[in-house]
Amino acid sequence: MTRLLIALILILSAAGAQAAVRIKDIADIKGLRENQIVGYGLVIGLNGTGDTLRNAPFTEQSLQSMLENMGINVRNETTSTTNPPRPTTLRTRNVAAVMVTADLLPSIGPGERMDVTVSSLGDATSLLGGTLVMTSLRAADGAVYAVAQGAVTVAGYSVGGQAQNVSQGTPTAGRIPNGALVEREVQGSLHEMEFLVLELKNPDFVTATRILDAVNRYAGGRYRSQIAFERDYRTIVLSKPRYVGPVRFLAEIGELTVEPDTPARVVINERTGTVVIGRDVRISTVAVTHGNLTVRVTELPVVSQPAPFSQGQTVVVPQTVVEANEAGSQVAILSGVDLQRLVRGLNQIGLKPSGIIAILQAIKTAGALQAEVIVQ
Repeated sequence: MTRLLIALILILSAAGAQAAVRIKDIADIKGLRENQIVGYGLVIGLNGTGDTLRNAPFTEQSLQSMLENMGINVRNETTSTTNPPRPTTLRTRNVAAVMVTADLLPSIGPGERMDVTVSSLGDATSLLGGTLVMTSLRAADGAVYAVAQGAVTVAGYSVGGQAQNVSQGTPTAGRIPNGALVEREVQGSLHEMEFLVLELKNPDFVTATRILDAVNRYAGGRYRSQIAFERDYRTIVLSKPRYVGPVRFLAEIGELTVEPDTPARVVINERTGTVVIGRDVRISTVAVTHGNLTVRVTELPVVSQPAPFSQGQTVVVPQTVVEANEAGSQVAILSGVDLQRLVRGLNQIGLKPSGIIAILQAIKTAGALQAEVIVQ
């Protein structure tokens, strides 16, 4: 873990001189976003790994409705006027009820295809080999924007018998590449926007200012005018010149590079032992030592035998041995002039990830860690 952390720091330090990124990678155009669509459908053709219709009644109801819409009678028709017709009890195990989800891109139009994700709803054990029947995908407004159908691709598997089961991945979820056909386009386009607004993915005052200066510097030489002004630390408004199309204008602005600023943060995940330290994290000069105390408790029961002809009983006498050992440790002075020196100081103590987490939290409590600590 420590070697991996050192390697990541060296890579980030080597790339520090080329930290400038394109504007289109750190900002989005307001109004041009993805829309989530969802639908309910049936996957058929499973090899006995579908829903148990008794445990998943919605699957049976959906199957009956689908067959009846196709003109297939699945009810017991009777001539008696007293007994109404009752639905036939289905016994199939090759059908599974699923939810189909997808993200509708703003640039996609009618007739184009996109990927969809299929996830099981009932007690099906695997969707491997199944085919999704035509399913309508709706957005939050209730309108149908796409129709999905096709063979489901599953990465995981689950096989086993009565005594053992082996599984890998998630066999009850899969994808259909290009499985949805777009039927309706999302309303709104660049030509209808009076002003183009850039929204930062990671809002920051310094980053917004640098984007503003870069755009106006470019526009001053290209269009002989200032076209950008900030609304807040998250949005920047662009005034498009009249003689330039919105696509070309955004293409030119998006290729401009700036160096985004990031807050000083330390992200800690105690479950996985992951520690991520930001570039601008600083530590005031402190002396740190870390030792491990190991306590070992061993039970050594002793059998006590009675003397001959004493009419005594054999008993087990408990005997406990307690050993305490505290490993020696070094005292290191940490002074966070830069990130690389901070990591080098932590590595001098020879810590495991759990020890690094404990020390960083203690330094933060002491007021010497000049950064925000986020514990996941």
